[in-house]
Amino acid sequence: MKAVLKAQKTETTEYIVYKKLAKKHSGKNADILERISQDEARHASVWEEYTKTRVKPNRLSILFYTLTNLLFGTTFTLKLMEINEERAQKNYEHWLTLLPEAKKILQEEEEHEQALLDLIDEERLKYTSSIVLGLNDALVELTGTLAGLTFALANSKVVGLAGLITGIAASLSMAASEYLSQKSEKTEKHPLKASMYTGTAYVITVILLIFPFFVASSPYTALLWSMANALLIIAFFTFFVSVVKSTSFKLMFTEMAALSFGVAAVSFVIGSFANRLLGTSL
Repeated sequence: MKAVLKAQKTETTEYIVYKKLAKKHSGKNADILERISQDEARHASVWEEYTKTRVKPNRLSILFYTLTNLLFGTTFTLKLMEINEERAQKNYEHWLTLLPEAKKILQEEEEHEQALLDLIDEERLKYTSSIVLGLNDALVELTGTLAGLTFALANSKVVGLAGLITGIAASLSMAASEYLSQKSEKTEKHPLKASMYTGTAYVITVILLIFPFFVASSPYTALLWSMANALLIIAFFTFFVSVVKSTSFKLMFTEMAALSFGVAAVSFVIGSFANRLLGTSL
């Protein structure tokens, strides 16, 4: 019975979330979300016939999905909910032999999944590759630069300033390159928007990576902090892309982390040699 109560609570919660999402859209998308919300409400009513209990929705989940939609868009939110739909389907499969209604609910949950897959074409998803370009290039280039400069100069503020100048210049260069690339390829992406996404992603990454050098007194502490920030950026963005694109989080995370920290490791060595041979410490 606890499992049925849990399913009832989940369906009640998802009814409210889908209802809220439907109000933020129009046309076909709104109709699909509204239909799914009504299905979820009906599923909750079916479980209520067994539990004889009215359950309250999970307010924390509603708040979470509302904030997720606000920050990361509808597609990301729906993909997260799709994962929960898949978990629910497994529960219904277990109950097929016990509850006659479970078969129909399972079928509708599968229909929801297909409907959600065909839903919403957000602008930001079209420019995911441009964001990846900015993030990845900034991570690889700047982690390597900061690592090399730390060992070569051994001065937090100087390393931070050098990293800032390098990062801003590189962000402008990457934005310009993306603009020219999209213009020459004539894809569905707007060249100026693509360059803005690339440049913005690059600048944000630069700020997060050089910030520790203006706060920590030790350049080596700042470097470790910067590397930790790089890892968090990689983890966060990889999770976002893996959910939206239904790709492997582990594979993408490993690739990006290996590239960034591999370049940083080589730069450590180069910076260390430069310090010893040229005496560049400040």
